[in-house]
Amino acid sequence: MRILMVHTGGTIGMIRTQNGFAPQKGVVEDAVQTLIASGEIAASISIKALEPLIDSAQATPVDWIRIARCIVDAGDTCDAIVVTHGTDTLAYTAAALCLALPGLTKPVIVTGAMLPLTEEGSDGLRNLRDALRAAATGSPGVWVQFAGRLLHGARVRKSHSSAFDAFEAGPNSVAPALAGERTSLNALSHHRVGVFSVTPGPCADILGFAIDHCDGLVLRCYGSGTAPDTPEIRAALGRARDQKIPIIAVSQCPEGGMKLGTYAASRVMRENNVIDGRDTTPEMAYVKMHFCLSLHESYAARCDYLAKNHVGELGLEFEH
Repeated sequence: MRILMVHTGGTIGMIRTQNGFAPQKGVVEDAVQTLIASGEIAASISIKALEPLIDSAQATPVDWIRIARCIVDAGDTCDAIVVTHGTDTLAYTAAALCLALPGLTKPVIVTGAMLPLTEEGSDGLRNLRDALRAAATGSPGVWVQFAGRLLHGARVRKSHSSAFDAFEAGPNSVAPALAGERTSLNALSHHRVGVFSVTPGPCADILGFAIDHCDGLVLRCYGSGTAPDTPEIRAALGRARDQKIPIIAVSQCPEGGMKLGTYAASRVMRENNVIDGRDTTPEMAYVKMHFCLSLHESYAARCDYLAKNHVGELGLEFEH
């Protein structure tokens, strides 16, 4: 078994400095050698570290594609890939890899740690060992290995800011792999994607500003898909429709999803062509908007892309 490890940075490979934890070369590499020397991992492992290593809080869509390109460029030189990543934006990167790699035929396992390998009591060595084992036995697609669980890469979200068991993902029967004749890369072009959360008495001026300055928008709604139907919000959403700016709506609730039309209060969105994100995670909705803008030119094609289930980003209740 030949495994490529793409080390991007993140907490798992950090050391303590006077300014707080910071990425350090050699930390993850030494841990891998320890696992091999102890006999816990029997595989040929090559490591490619991004230059420079990044704190995932600084990650951008450019970094998603840097990682995806490493996977594509590896070609037949490896049988599986492990990606080490910071936890703050790990869910975004996992979602992006799902959509960036059509024709993926290998397991890609994304992992990280809540406490650096260099700190006593770290969860890093366990997650690293589990990720390497999952890579050796897993099925094709993008998965997240964390705290003893293998999670669906298109459904995962960070649910706790400090606990070792920090990630959740709903059940799914669709593999987190994009169909394609061969492994290739869906690259991204630069687009401005905004996120607007509905609140009681929302500042519609901010929504209007986002629509005037963004190429696409993620709208975080109440519960099963409601938002205030005010003249200001109606005008802003109408302007987005007229200017052909795609909008996808997702629920602020972490579970249950949404369905536009359940309540009359969703009428303002349905009448202005807001796409029902159902139970797509906010992370995936944001990533999906970037890909829809990059892969499609027409407004109709973009809306169609946002509405479809590509890599199992929709849960069991909504996936068909």
